[in-house]
Amino acid sequence: IAHSVYVHMYTKGLICAEAPFNHNVHNERVIGGHDAKPNTWKWQISLQMDSYNDGSYYHLCGGTLIDSFFIMTAAHCILSQYRVVVGEYNLYEYEGSEQFIRVEKITVHPQWTGDLAKGNDIAIMKLANPVYNNGYVAVADLPAPEQMLPHDFICYITGWGSVPAILQVAPINVVEHSVCSQPEWWGSIALRSMVCAGGDGIISGCQGDSGGPLSCYTDGAWRVHGVVSYGPSGIANHCTTMPPLTLITSYNNNNNNNDDDDDDKPVSGKTLR
Repeated sequence: IAHSVYVHMYTKGLICAEAPFNHNVHNERVIGGHDAKPNTWKWQISLQMDSYNDGSYYHLCGGTLIDSFFIMTAAHCILSQYRVVVGEYNLYEYEGSEQFIRVEKITVHPQWTGDLAKGNDIAIMKLANPVYNNGYVAVADLPAPEQMLPHDFICYITGWGSVPAILQVAPINVVEHSVCSQPEWWGSIALRSMVCAGGDGIISGCQGDSGGPLSCYTDGAWRVHGVVSYGPSGIANHCTTMPPLTLITSYNNNNNNNDDDDDDKPVSGKTLR
C-alpha cells in the first residue's frame, strides 16, 4: 500500500473476474435495495468479528478478495479478532458455498491515522489458509496505475448493510474530483486519494458496507476501484447519500518483494486455470 506495503499475488486455482455477467440492474439500492443474483459478485467477502470471544461471529464490514491469500478492506474496520467468509450470499444461512478462513496478519496503510477525513482508509489482510476455487469465489482485478474513471461512469456497490441477510447490489455513478471537492459537496474532505460516487440522495452505502468494493467494468474485466470508506458526517458505517471511496488507483499492489517463501511467489493476478 502506498509504496511501502508489498503484497505477493498468488491465485493458483482461482478465477479472476473477467467474464461479464448480466449487470443490468435498475433502481437497486444497497440501502433498501434489491438482492444481488446468487453467485455473481464473487470477490465480495464478509469480514466477521467474534465480539464476545465466544466463537460467535457477526458481520462487521465488507471486503474484496484480491488474491488467494489476501483481502482488501477499510482500515477503520480493523478492531479485533476476525475471520473472513468468502462465497457468502445469505448471512443467516449456511449454503455450502462458504469458506471460513482465519486472518493471520493485518497491515494498514502506513499513513492511516484513524481520522477518516485524512484518507488512507485501507488495509490488507493475509489469510492463514488460501481460498480455493469452489465455483463461488473469484479474485478481483485492480485498475492499472493511474487509471481514472470518467465523470458519471456507472459502477456498482455491494454489501449486506446493517439489515439484509442477502447480498445487496446497486449501480452508482462516479463523481469527478473537481465536482465533489466543491464547497457544496465535500470541499477539502474530498482528497485526491478518494473516489466520490453517488450524491443522488437515493443510492448509498450504510453500516456493514464499509470496506466493500466499488466494482467497475472496464477494459473487458471487473475491476475494484474503491473501498467503501465513510459518509458526509465523517463517521464510519453511517448511512450516507454520497459515500466517498478510497481510490485503489493510488494504492496498487507492488509485487516486487524479496521474500523467498515458495507459497507466496508473486504472479500477475490474472487467471491461473
